Amino acid sequence: MGITGVVITVSDRTSRGERKDKSGPLAVELLRKYGVECDAPIVVKDGIDTVGSAISEALDAGHRLIFTTGGTGVSARDLTPEATQPFIEKELRGVEVQILLAGLEKTPQASLSRGLVGTSGNALIVNAPGSRGGVKDTVGVIGDLIPHIIEQLDGYDGASHKK
Repeated sequence: MGITGVVITVSDRTSRGERKDKSGPLAVELLRKYGVECDAPIVVKDGIDTVGSAISEALDAGHRLIFTTGGTGVSARDLTPEATQPFIEKELRGVEVQILLAGLEKTPQASLSRGLVGTSGNALIVNAPGSRGGVKDTVGVIGDLIPHIIEQLDGYDGASHKK
C-alpha cells in the first residue's frame, strides 16, 4: 500500500464556483507520480476555521500527506499558515527554504508565500501557493522527500537497512 494523501484547495472564489480549480488537480496529478494515493481535491473557502477543519478531518482519516494549495499570500483572507500552525509539531524549515528558492528561480513573487511545512503525528503537512507554478515548485521539492519523511515518522532510524 502506498502513502495516502489529500489535497485541499483553499479559495473563496473556487468554493463559490466562480473559478475553476487549476492548482488542486495539478497537485493530485504530480503527487501521484511520487506514489501518493489521493483522490480529487477538497475545496474549502479561505479562513482559519475552514482550513483547520479540513486539516483535522484529513488527520482523523489517517492521511499521511496533507497538501494545501492557496491562502499562503499576504491578503487579509490568506490564512492557511495560521490555520496550519496549530497542527505542526515539527516545522521543517529547511524544506520551506528549498521551496522558496525553487520559486525564486522563476519569479520574485515566490517570496510572498508564507507556506509552512511540518509534521503532525505520523503525517506530513505542506502548504503550497495557489498558483500552478507554486504547486509545481512545491511538489518538485517534496516529492522525493515524502517516502523518507514518512519512514522517519514511522520510527525508522536507519539501523535496519543492510549496507
